[in-house]
Amino acid sequence: MTGVPASATGGHAPAAAVRRPAGLWNIANILTMVRLLLVPGFVLLMLHNGGYDPAWRSFAWAAFAIAMITDLFDGHLARMYDLVTDFGKIADPIADKAIMGAALICLSALDDLPWWVTGVILFREIGITLMRFWVIRHGVIPASRGGKMKTLAQGVAVGMYILALTGALATARFWVMAVAVVLTVATGLDYVKQAVVLRRAGRAAAAAGTTGAASR
Repeated sequence: MTGVPASATGGHAPAAAVRRPAGLWNIANILTMVRLLLVPGFVLLMLHNGGYDPAWRSFAWAAFAIAMITDLFDGHLARMYDLVTDFGKIADPIADKAIMGAALICLSALDDLPWWVTGVILFREIGITLMRFWVIRHGVIPASRGGKMKTLAQGVAVGMYILALTGALATARFWVMAVAVVLTVATGLDYVKQAVVLRRAGRAAAAAGTTGAASR
């Protein structure tokens, strides 16, 4: 290295690294698409032969488990390898809610799970998703530790209800679902609080910017 700029020696300075936007067909989006495609397959497996066949319920559980596993990886891969796309931002939360909603509705339709539980969870999930879009121009509400625990509890509880469990395991799944419902409500209230604070801060900053520009 001479310390002399490349332009002074007649050479060319290395071009600044420009990241090309991620294409639609990347591994993160493909996993999201797989999760969306699993939804109708899961419903067919869940309701096959009247919905009470232990073998078909096991197949439905496998489809649900695959969907939950892909949910863990697609967002992580998108952030790690800079594969975030507009499609992924919209499709990922839709895929999450679709598979969980399908499972809850099927379970309630089969009288395995009270409808009020399904209603509470779906109301929270859809409401928080809409709220994220409501405040997105002011900032992003990050996923909290409680939110991750809620997702884990919901996945485990719903998975246990999908399987035809009996005896002590059937009792255990009731308590796991109870924990999931409590976390669902508690984290939902926390997200509402964060959204209100974020929106107020964003509007205050916008107002301050407008006032400052007008005083110049």
